[in-house]
Amino acid sequence: METNHQKADYLLQKSSSSKLLCVEARERVMTLIVCCLATLLPCSTAAQQGEAPELSAEASRAIDKGLVYLLSTQKKDGSWDSNGEGGHAVAMTSLSLMAFMSKAHFPGFGQYGEPLDRGMKWLLKEAKGRPDGYLGTVMYEHGLATLVLSELWGMARDPEDDDAIQKALEKAVDVILRSQNPGGGWRYQPQADGGEDTSCTQTVFHALASARQAGIYVPSETIAKVAKYLQSAHDPQTGGFCYTPRGGKVTSACTAGGAYIAQLAGQRDTEMTQSALRHLKSQAPGIITGGGSYYYYTHYYGIQAMVQAGDEDYAKWYPQIRDALISRQNEKGAWDKGGGHGGGAYSTPMAIIILATPHRYIPIYQR
Repeated sequence: METNHQKADYLLQKSSSSKLLCVEARERVMTLIVCCLATLLPCSTAAQQGEAPELSAEASRAIDKGLVYLLSTQKKDGSWDSNGEGGHAVAMTSLSLMAFMSKAHFPGFGQYGEPLDRGMKWLLKEAKGRPDGYLGTVMYEHGLATLVLSELWGMARDPEDDDAIQKALEKAVDVILRSQNPGGGWRYQPQADGGEDTSCTQTVFHALASARQAGIYVPSETIAKVAKYLQSAHDPQTGGFCYTPRGGKVTSACTAGGAYIAQLAGQRDTEMTQSALRHLKSQAPGIITGGGSYYYYTHYYGIQAMVQAGDEDYAKWYPQIRDALISRQNEKGAWDKGGGHGGGAYSTPMAIIILATPHRYIPIYQR
């Protein structure tokens, strides 16, 4: 466990280097813009070198068509929601922003700069109105909002917006840290005695890992407790992860997400993680072509688990889910079947993020 002295040293170091971090982040924006422009060239250097051969022209068109659909559903105040009446607006706005960012579109920059800026400002307004730092109505929403704030930090055009992002992110992370249960996981509400399940835990820890990568202090003890939770939710017979610890039901969604956050928690080479990957691969192509409950949620984590697993696993998995997703897109540009809660507002940004995996523009989605 870190001592207060260690934490103070960390915060002092982060404070003294914050200006450098902002400069580096803004340089990254320009790099991303240059990379994005390069992808528009028919014979780009990246294509010639074969860096991302999996991103077919058809997949790129599907992504762009999906982004246009998302723009058509954005509300005047800048938000997205699940039902046209503000349902789960924090989650849907966060996911939609991440979908655009996965193709290197950021608030204040480029062709989608203005609508994305409105979306970001709506989310910051929501954060400002919640002095306790809790965003949304359930920890799923809070996790997704924390994730997008983390990936937006340092990327805003206006320094004042960047400061607001940092403040909101720090408060959001505090909510996550103080609501971790003794077993190491999280449940629907920010309560340290509220129980835990793998699905909520993977959403929340994904955000926490992103924030830590961005420079927010996350105690090593918190990560160790997540690893402990995963061990309790792991089924040694199948290799998969259960929805709840100690004998719950093994699901593809929890196995995909559990494997991914285990990798993020430093458990990449453990038998627990490797057996989860083996179990997930044993379910293909059924879970890829067959659909089923929580299809997009499963593959949102599944593709990232394969990225972390290495080039060979990723190269086998991505073309399958890419082609399956392209076949599921409707004429409007949306994905609206098998998405669970939120319909197309939820499944469309999820599908875009999955398809855009070869770009690797978002740091937490890099290996």
